[in-house]
Amino acid sequence: MKVNVEIDCSPKEARQFLGLPDLSPVNDYYVDGLLGAMKQAGNFDQVQDLVRQFSPMGEVGMKLFQDMMKNGMNAFGEAGKAASQKK
Repeated sequence: MKVNVEIDCSPKEARQFLGLPDLSPVNDYYVDGLLGAMKQAGNFDQVQDLVRQFSPMGEVGMKLFQDMMKNGMNAFGEAGKAASQKK
């Protein structure tokens, strides 16, 4: 037996129903700080350093993201090669 339940509500209503806090002010503060710092950066290297500092888990998070993107591109390339060999 499979039962599907659809609830039509806004994100704010869902947060209130689940008892979760509204973190919009924190997110706004975080984004404003990042945008302000990026506007003051003089070159790409400074922007990259800022993103590393602001990103979750800092340098480790940036490395994980880069590895994920590299592995995804490699997998995409291998899938393309395999598909072209089947023709």
